[in-house]
Amino acid sequence: MIRIEDLCVDFPGFCLREISFSLKKGEFFVLLGPTGAGKTLLLEAIAGLIPIKKGKIYIDGVDVTNLPPEARGVGIVYQDCALFPHLTVLENIKYGLHFHKIERKEAEERLNWLLDQLRLRPLIKRLPVNLSGGELKRVALARALMVNPSVLLLDEPLSALDPNFREEIRGELKKLHQDTGVTFLLVTHNFTDVLSLASRAAVINEGKIEQVGEVKDVFQRPRSHFVANFVQARNILCGHLFNKNGHRYIDTGKIRVELAEDVAKAKERVYFVVRPEDIILSRAPVYSSARNCYLGKVTKIVNRGAVVYIVTDIGEEMTAMITKASFEEMNVKEGDSLYLIFKASAVHLFY
Repeated sequence: MIRIEDLCVDFPGFCLREISFSLKKGEFFVLLGPTGAGKTLLLEAIAGLIPIKKGKIYIDGVDVTNLPPEARGVGIVYQDCALFPHLTVLENIKYGLHFHKIERKEAEERLNWLLDQLRLRPLIKRLPVNLSGGELKRVALARALMVNPSVLLLDEPLSALDPNFREEIRGELKKLHQDTGVTFLLVTHNFTDVLSLASRAAVINEGKIEQVGEVKDVFQRPRSHFVANFVQARNILCGHLFNKNGHRYIDTGKIRVELAEDVAKAKERVYFVVRPEDIILSRAPVYSSARNCYLGKVTKIVNRGAVVYIVTDIGEEMTAMITKASFEEMNVKEGDSLYLIFKASAVHLFY
């Protein structure tokens, strides 16, 4: 659906470097990265709003690299919505029709569908200044979808919204994606957005793609130290690989961890992660299929509302995540001794 090949964009003090990845037709794809990583710049390059130094952009199999924005079949929604302040809601939504040839009947049907779908009909005569944050987002979405794009580019549309509005717009994005079949490319740094909306994701840092894959793989199997840190894997350790009696281990110098992944070379120095949610905490040893069990001391408790992070010392610092209910039931306190248990399959390598 979208294919980007070796894309390079040069700006003073920043550049996108050899960006290559693709989106499947009709999928919901998320571009993740810290502030200043180049996410918005990449969206604008796809939309044709900025010049590129080299590389190719294909949409629906057509090379659009040198086509103007209105000829690419792309809609874009910015973080600040970018509505025209002097136009009403209805005029804003219909604005794109000045640049796209759509038959009157089709345009009217699409307009009515969007007004109903996004609950905008009561607002059509209002100016943007009289709209709430959530209403502004819905108008911007309707304007972008009014021209029936093949691809919808979303530049952090959920930021600056309070939690209730954010959840509301998130739900509407998901429904719009399902109902329209349009390919969505969303820029965000909010993990809830990624986990609740996307099927695949790419992580970008300093103008370079670090990893592309299924959302669960990006979070569970980071391929670099940066990605592991960015997705908050928390337990990022380093050690040497070795095989013993048909089993594979990593020795950090302080603890020995068994893993299930195939290892090409023994004694190679590697990094590995174990996500906090993959660790079981217990007051007593647990006899199960889990191959890794350590006795540790609780050094810190971090309460995050619905979940609690328990930081322990097992020779290495290791953090586990439990629900608030489990935390209260176990009555965990700093200084307590707890067993940390996790499966060999919970250990993921990167080099």
